[in-house]
Amino acid sequence: MTFAIITPALIVGAFAERMKFSGMLLFSVLWFTFSYLPICHMAWAGDGALFYDWGVLDFAGGTVVHVNAGIAGLVTCVLLGPRQGFPREPMRPHNLPFTVMGAGMLWVGWFGFNAGSELAADGTAAMALLVTHIAAATAAVVWMAIEICAHGKASALGVATGAVAGLVAITPASGTAGPMGAIVIGAASSMAGYYFATTVKHRFRYDDSLDVFGVHGVGGVVGAVLAGVFAAESLGGSGMEHDSILTQVGYQALSVGVTAVWSAVVSVIAFVVANRMVGMRVPLETEQTGLDLAEHQEQAYEIV
Repeated sequence: MTFAIITPALIVGAFAERMKFSGMLLFSVLWFTFSYLPICHMAWAGDGALFYDWGVLDFAGGTVVHVNAGIAGLVTCVLLGPRQGFPREPMRPHNLPFTVMGAGMLWVGWFGFNAGSELAADGTAAMALLVTHIAAATAAVVWMAIEICAHGKASALGVATGAVAGLVAITPASGTAGPMGAIVIGAASSMAGYYFATTVKHRFRYDDSLDVFGVHGVGGVVGAVLAGVFAAESLGGSGMEHDSILTQVGYQALSVGVTAVWSAVVSVIAFVVANRMVGMRVPLETEQTGLDLAEHQEQAYEIV
């Protein structure tokens, strides 16, 4: 249920500042019921469940949480349309100290997310914690290095985003990959995430406000596929479900494809239903005023 709570919360970041609160609630209920629960069953319900029977490795939710939410985030932000001024006007981060503090809390909390998925205090849980830390640290450094090469400067926002990309990607592999696998997975997720969160998003002009698709969706795909590579004992992993890396990767990729299509279809239907029932997009005046004040009669700071 903890994973079930966090997954719709991830989607919200893709359409921040422009969806009605009532629409968000209705969409979340519909999407959780018809997308999260079926994918969760496919991965973790045991014998008779689709991904489980395929021998798919998803230790803590690469397909169930991150690919699932990332695709839903992409669909909703496209259907809802961009924020006013995107991409012409610069939209700076609101509070970087809070961002860094939140990323640190997330990093530590992810140890429970991944290592806790073992449901025991044993060697697998310990290794899951270690590789989670290694992947996040690697991804943060790689993102910083990319920023320095591209812009000549590193940013706190970039380091925090890179760390999250690494945490996302190691999630499905955290129970089977070793330290070297975690380094490669962290680096790959950071490079892919940077490309999608910058180049791809601006090229196709979809307003993924907090890069839910770019970081969680893409990172989840990278991690889910590479889990099939670095589970191999010859590469420091704990072992695969299939006899060859190629076969394992094939089933990993197939599970990603099924998740992406399922989530996309459910997201479109849930959006259309919610839009017809309560409406989804806030008026321009509400967007300019700010949803905190317009939707909830609250504001973060007193204006002096």
